[in-house]
Amino acid sequence: MPVPLHPYASDSPALLTYASLIDHGLADRAIRMQVAGGSLVRIRPGVYVSGDEWHRARPEHRVLARARALDLTSSDRPVLTHETAAALHGLPLYRPDGARVHVTLPPERPGAVVGVIRHRGEMPADDVTEIDGLLCTTLSRTVADVARTATFEQAVTVADAALRHIAGRGAREYDRDAASAFCADVRRIARRSAHGVARAERVLRFADGRSQLPGESISRIRLVELGFGDLELQVSVDAPDGGSYYVDFGIEGRRALGEFDGAIKYRDGGMLDGRTTAEAFDREKRREDWIRGTTGAPLVRWGWPDVATTATLGARLAAFGIRPARVVRSRRRTR
Repeated sequence: MPVPLHPYASDSPALLTYASLIDHGLADRAIRMQVAGGSLVRIRPGVYVSGDEWHRARPEHRVLARARALDLTSSDRPVLTHETAAALHGLPLYRPDGARVHVTLPPERPGAVVGVIRHRGEMPADDVTEIDGLLCTTLSRTVADVARTATFEQAVTVADAALRHIAGRGAREYDRDAASAFCADVRRIARRSAHGVARAERVLRFADGRSQLPGESISRIRLVELGFGDLELQVSVDAPDGGSYYVDFGIEGRRALGEFDGAIKYRDGGMLDGRTTAEAFDREKRREDWIRGTTGAPLVRWGWPDVATTATLGARLAAFGIRPARVVRSRRRTR
């Protein structure tokens, strides 16, 4: 069974229309004062959300709140596309445009709308689906559009997550045939366009659904940019209880092991699985000690600040003596 996607749509902030606020006794002046004070956030003309909900919301939730607001206020139902459709499908976004909604319209449709990015292009009926009452592009079309137009980091994050959904099979199993078939479909759709085909091809060659989190996708990009080769994803290490531990990255024939640590697993109740934060830390320390002791390889952790740039991750790894093999060989020759 494919890995389920996160239902971002159901968690997006509730919409409050101007009319509903008036019906609940707020005068126009009071609405404007609440917007100025931050207790209400205006996300489209005539549509608001609670300031508290907005500030707590994940970026994907904000993207979808704006999408719902556009759908609510449009005379014709918009077809949501690109990163907006990706969020609706439950795919994580990397540095999304939180202020604008992506839609695709026929080339002959004129005009512009505030807060909307209008892409021009054909939209065959087979490329459109409906999720939670909103029209959007299918998963394959969405990945193709993002791969053609977004930054490499944004596109790989979306493509990795889509492949994880399509080809993931539970406990670290990965259906390469399913992944290959999905990429072939995305490639076919991308080639319909005259723009961004080469960019999409680069993304599809790099994408890998074995990356479990956006931070792992960005880490993989940075490691390749640093010149590390022979990267192995989801490295299995025999655990003392007869099971397996999995490490995000095996680097250059497992000369070193690496993990992206988003820190959320020490705060999120679902990921803590009934344990306290202190218990989770202790369990993780024991796991790391076992992995280092049984493999003989250094295990290095890094987080979002370390993958902000290639240089910051390089500095983090170099602090533990981990450099690309070609750099190590070059240093030896100059001594």
